[in-house]
Amino acid sequence: MKVENTQVQMRKGILEFCILEIISRGEVYASDMLDELTAAKMIVVEGTLYPLLTRLKNAGLLEYSWVESTSGPPRKYYRLTAIGKTFLEQLRQTWLEVVASIEHITQKNKAS
Repeated sequence: MKVENTQVQMRKGILEFCILEIISRGEVYASDMLDELTAAKMIVVEGTLYPLLTRLKNAGLLEYSWVESTSGPPRKYYRLTAIGKTFLEQLRQTWLEVVASIEHITQKNKAS
């Protein structure tokens, strides 16, 4: 078993949460999301991001608007819906619980 496979699965599991966090700051363009995720070492490609954004939109968590660009075609900017904001708050709470659980487990290992 390769550690890289487990690392990829861990990142995939939190990708939706990270994307919603980025969008929660205000309207954002997909390539800006990719840049931020890459800078945070959350390796994501367009082929992963766009289907996830579509799924989140179809679930009613996101909406988007088209904005004209002076340097090319119009750009699609994403923002959270009210349902998306509530959903993100629930994910934040779950994240805190997961982190606390992991810390509890890993601290026991250090105490041994």
